[in-house]
This record gives sequence, C-alpha cells and structure tokens, in this order.
Amino acid sequence: MILLSRKKTQILRGPKGASRPIYSTRTMRPVLMVALLALGCASQSATPPAVGSVTPAPTQTSVPVERVDPSAEALAEAETDEYTRYELLAPETAQFHILYEVTAISPGATLFFNPIRRGSEASGERVTDRMTGESLRFEVVSGKEARESGLPRADLETDYIRIHLSRPVPSDGGQVRLLIEKTYKDAKSYFREGDTVVFSRSLGIKRNSVVLPAGYEVVSCNVPSQVLSEPDGRIKIAFWNAGPEPAPLKVVARKLLP
Repeated sequence: MILLSRKKTQILRGPKGASRPIYSTRTMRPVLMVALLALGCASQSATPPAVGSVTPAPTQTSVPVERVDPSAEALAEAETDEYTRYELLAPETAQFHILYEVTAISPGATLFFNPIRRGSEASGERVTDRMTGESLRFEVVSGKEARESGLPRADLETDYIRIHLSRPVPSDGGQVRLLIEKTYKDAKSYFREGDTVVFSRSLGIKRNSVVLPAGYEVVSCNVPSQVLSEPDGRIKIAFWNAGPEPAPLKVVARKLLP
C-alpha cells in the first residue's frame, strides 16, 4: 500500500519564474517515514515463526504410493545376473530353444526354481553347473509342490523346474552359476506372417539375444539392438532392456534369396 502525505507540497520558485518546482525536504520527511514503516511491517510479516510455534501445513494432493509385490522382491533376492538367448528353430515348428544363465545367491539354498512360462509347451530341459560343468538333477513340479518344497510364493497356476544344486549357496556372499536349457513351442510368440516370420514376446530379463534361423535376415526390430553375425552365419539380435518393465520385443525376419 502506498501512503501519501495530506500536507500540501511547498514549491520554491527559482529566479525568473522558476523553470521547475523544487519540493521541500520538510514535506517529504513524513512520506519517507511512512514508507519505511510500511517496509518494516512487510519484513516483519516475512519473519519465520518463533521456536515452538506451529504453522499449519499447506494443503497438498495425496499421491498414491506404488506398492512392491513381496513375491517379486523374494525372487529378486534369490537370483541375479540373468541372460537369455533365444535360438529360433524352423518357422513351421513354432519352436525356439532357450539358454538361460542365472546366478543363485540365496544363502544356504540347495534348490533353485525356474518357472515354465504359461502358454508355452516345454521340452528338452537340461541344467548345468557353470563352474564344474556338472549336469544337475531336476524335476518339473506344480506351483503347489514348489510352495511346499522351498518357494512359498510360487504361482499356483505355473509349473516350475526344481533344480537340485550341487552344493549349498555359500552364506558369505557366494553364488552358484547355472545354465538352464529348454525348448518352447508357442505359436502365439513365433509364427509366419506372409513371406516373413515374427518373434513377438514380452521379455522381462535385462540381457537378451535372439538368433534367427539359418538363412534368414532381419527386416525390423522394435527395440534398439545390435545386429551381429554368429560364427556359423546366423544373424543375432542382442539388446539390453534398460526400463523397469518387460520389453515388448517384436522381430520380423525373412528368408534370404538364393
């Protein structure tokens, strides 16, 4: 707020009728004092409240907090350093061979569980200890059996490969590295589309690669990837999923002309 003095301004005339008015300093003093008083009030109102006083908090819109699924946390604590390689077999079979490398890190664990994806028909399972090269014993069990034998949060609608480790996971930060192989048949993930073949699958693992059948080339891929050549001439697409969600991969390939 601006306050003005009610006292009339005293004008001092200069010689020859004065070319401009000159304001008296006596008149401006009250106005200056009022301005300083107003400034002091403004600064006082901005002073922080005294110690012990309670200031009402500003009204805020509540934001829902995303809750983490405890079963996902448990699985994350049991394994790390995952890598999956998908080798596409002849398109008419709708099959692809999976080589899945993973490290078991749950201290003292003697079993490891690997889920079989729902909707896929699994065959040709094999498990190897990567340190010793030893083939490990395993069996395919239901979700109920998995819960009863060491995986309390197993999905009851999913089957699991229950693997017997060659030694318990050391409790001092040690680990057991595994190679799990299996072949899936899944016509919804791997199929023909005109003169091309399509591999379309949501991949939750961070490191992945897809190897095309012999004699095929890449037409398109919806995920940033490296396109590499295998020693036997097959084309490999390798990528890292940097996001928190599964990568909705779609690779389209076609047979090379003779």
